[in-house]
Amino acid sequence: PGLRVIQSLSAGVDWLLPKVPPGVVVCRAVGVHDAPVSEWVVAVILARRRRLLEFWDLQHRGEWNRDIAEAGDGWHHPIDDLEGTTVLVVGLGSIGRAVAARLAPFGANVIGVARHPRDDARSADELPRLLPEADVVVNLLPLTSETEKFVNAAFLERMKQGSLFVNAGRGRTVDTDALLAALTSGRIHAALDVTDPEPLPAEHPLWHAPNLFITPHVAGAVTRWESRGYRFAGEQIRRYAAGQPLLGIEAGTVDLKLS
Repeated sequence: PGLRVIQSLSAGVDWLLPKVPPGVVVCRAVGVHDAPVSEWVVAVILARRRRLLEFWDLQHRGEWNRDIAEAGDGWHHPIDDLEGTTVLVVGLGSIGRAVAARLAPFGANVIGVARHPRDDARSADELPRLLPEADVVVNLLPLTSETEKFVNAAFLERMKQGSLFVNAGRGRTVDTDALLAALTSGRIHAALDVTDPEPLPAEHPLWHAPNLFITPHVAGAVTRWESRGYRFAGEQIRRYAAGQPLLGIEAGTVDLKLS
């Protein structure tokens, strides 16, 4: 009965909210996962642009094949760098800003998208115009009633031929059937750290979809994430004790009145 605040150590709290009693504040771990998740995003973009997984396969076949670097076909595309690449970040929160900061030294053109326009982000209403221009689309949306299956068939059909879709947000923000269709057609490539369903069953067709790289929700699972989380939780406790505003209060939960 005395519970007033729940501090999550995850960036998203959609899984937690249905279990929270009325009148309790829920806080996200703002900033804790920015570095590892944004590094994962940059890593998979580089791996796709440089076609590292395909060269890994060639290595294990003992095959010296430069053709893969010099010509593309309907399913594969030549090696490319990041300079001048347009990267669209959908869901420009703290992780999205960390992605933008890490891509800047490569000379990429990063465009952030948020629900409402602001100095560092375009409005979501502009997506129909922005998607065809992007070489890479990074989805970092949280899961809400408004974002469930936000990335649908219409969204994916607007993406540029041969572009890369990266999901490090929430699996249920993507229509899995629509993504499977887009991958199978050869129109786009994808890298997923989150899926719907999750965990992904062994028999699920995503495992065998072409042009797809999957990791099992480990983008933020680095050796130092727990120490970062505990430091953040400690700062939240200090703020609570001092009567200061807490960080990362989840929208829709009650405002905390300290006295």
